[in-house]
Amino acid sequence: MNSLFVFKVIGRFFAACCLLPAACCLLPANFKLQTLNLLLLHGALGSADQFEPLLPHLGPDTSVYRMNFPGHGGLPADDPVYMPQMAEALVQFVKERRLEGARVFGYSMGGYAALWAASQNPGLFSEIRTLGTKFDWTPESAEREAGMLNVEKIEAKVPQFAAALAQRHAPADWKQVLQNTKKLMTDLGSGNKLGKAELSGITIPVTIARGELDNMVTEAESREAASWLKNGTFTTLPGTKHPLEQIDMVVLATYVAGV
Repeated sequence: MNSLFVFKVIGRFFAACCLLPAACCLLPANFKLQTLNLLLLHGALGSADQFEPLLPHLGPDTSVYRMNFPGHGGLPADDPVYMPQMAEALVQFVKERRLEGARVFGYSMGGYAALWAASQNPGLFSEIRTLGTKFDWTPESAEREAGMLNVEKIEAKVPQFAAALAQRHAPADWKQVLQNTKKLMTDLGSGNKLGKAELSGITIPVTIARGELDNMVTEAESREAASWLKNGTFTTLPGTKHPLEQIDMVVLATYVAGV
């Protein structure tokens, strides 16, 4: 139903109430005019379409928005895109759609981009919830993570994953997406990252979550990041691994909703 039509009807209802006894203006306790704007942010090598299985588990009073980061989900991937550009694309997406004040769920790299954007744009979001976001970026950790993005090994050992990446990022070349992601990781490892100074400047509520079985992100780095935030908390999702496709969508929806 058209939202403008709904608000016109509601407006006429209130106008009519003013002509009637006060008792007629009482509304049900569960009457709501406002819905929650929720922005879902994918991780590295991911796309907005990966959240499709999550959508049926989100509440009817939630307006859900998704975006593809530059170089992902079919967007041009010719040149590497570093975290400042990722965050800027996010800010632009929010402002173009007038989503200031939305709640954000950022998976992995998506959570990092949300925090980066929030650190430079106070008031952009009302709350951030992350899952599987890595904060311990050093030259060694970046080299280790980038080393896992080997095109030849992926094609030989996990061809299904290679096929999924090809489909996810078409018409862009998924192999170029991998190379760009490796450069992004290397840049984070070189020191262009979020530290205590940046995170401590974020004042909105932020929840840093880690899956209990995540083998990419440690509990220690997640707890440390949460401790640096002025209004940060840490939580663990039991029995949860890092890959988004392997996460129980009911569990994820409960966390995203803040229940």
